Amino acid sequence: MTKLKPVPEPAPAPDAPSETPRPLLSVRDLTMTFPGKRSVTGRRGAPVRAVDGVSFDLAAGETLGLVGESGCGKSTTGRMLVRLLEPTSGSVTFDGKDISRLSQGALRPLRRHIQMVFQDPHSSLNPRQTVARIISDPLLVQGWTAGDARRRAAELMDLVGLIPEHIDRYPHEFSGGQAQRIGIARSLATSPRLVIADEPVSALDVSVQAQIVNLMERLRVELGLAYVFIAHDLSVVKRVSDRVAVMYLGRIVEIGDQKSLYENPQHPYTRALLSAVPLPDPAAERRRERIVLLGDPPSPAAPPPGCTFHPRCPKAQDICRTERPSLRIAASREVACHFPGD
Repeated sequence: MTKLKPVPEPAPAPDAPSETPRPLLSVRDLTMTFPGKRSVTGRRGAPVRAVDGVSFDLAAGETLGLVGESGCGKSTTGRMLVRLLEPTSGSVTFDGKDISRLSQGALRPLRRHIQMVFQDPHSSLNPRQTVARIISDPLLVQGWTAGDARRRAAELMDLVGLIPEHIDRYPHEFSGGQAQRIGIARSLATSPRLVIADEPVSALDVSVQAQIVNLMERLRVELGLAYVFIAHDLSVVKRVSDRVAVMYLGRIVEIGDQKSLYENPQHPYTRALLSAVPLPDPAAERRRERIVLLGDPPSPAAPPPGCTFHPRCPKAQDICRTERPSLRIAASREVACHFPGD
C-alpha cells in the first residue's frame, strides 16, 4: 500500500475581531460513559463510552444534521442536549447559559425553549391520555390554565395538519404519520427556539416521511426554529440540513456545510456512507464506485487505539493505529483524519 503523508496541523490564525453572532447552542467536549453490564457472576464489564468529546455550535434558525451508523452515539448526544441524560463531562450552553449542570428547578424555566421529537411516535405518546392532554401538558407545567392550554392545543393541531375536532381522541386512533404530527405539536406547545429531532421519520413509510420532513421544514421557516436533526438516512439529512456532522463511535469525524460535504467528502467514513445512498439516475448508479467497509464497528467498551476508524479504513497507515486525529480544517470544514480527501 502506498505510504501517505499525513496532513500537518495548521498554524494558528492571528487574532482578529469577530462579528459572528453568539451561537444559540454551543456544545463542548460532551461525553457520556455508561457502566458496563454485569455478568451472570455479578462482575461488571468495561464501561461504555457512548459519546466521546463531541463539540459543535448551532446558530439560531439553523439545522444541523447529525448522522452515523446505529450505536454511534447520536441519539445519546441528543438526549444529553435536553438533559434526559446527565452528561459525564463537558458543557451544553444554550443562549449563553451553561445548562449542563443546572438543578432541575433552575432548568425548568429554560425547558420551554428546548424541546424534543422522538423516533417512535406511538411509544412516545401516553396511550391513556387524549391528544388534548398530551399537547397541553407542557403548558400546564409552565402554569397555563386548562382552558387556555386546550385552545392552544387545538391551534397547534391545525398548524401541523391535523383536524382540531379530533382533539379528544386517543393516540391509537391515529396513523403513524398523524401520531408523529401530534408529537411535533407537543414539542411546539411552549414556542421553543430549539427542537432536537431524534430520527423523527425512521419509523414511518417513505411517502409519509416526505410529508413530515416538509412539515418540519415549513415550521422551521415560519417559526424561526433551530433543529438538531438526528438520522441515519443521508438523503433525509441532505433535504433538511444547513450543516452536517458525521459521527463514528462516539466522536464527530467530519462537520461542515451540507453542500460541500455531500459533493466532496473528506473523511473515508463519510465517503463510504455517501456511496451507499441510492442515486435517482440508474445509469449513474451503475457507474459509481461503492465503498464497502470491512467488518463491524468496534465496541465502544473496547475502542481500538489511535483513530477508532482505522480497522475498517482503506487508507490506514501506521500513524492511524497509534495517534488519534483531532478535528482540523480540510476543504473548508473540520475533519478528524490524518489523510483527508481522496
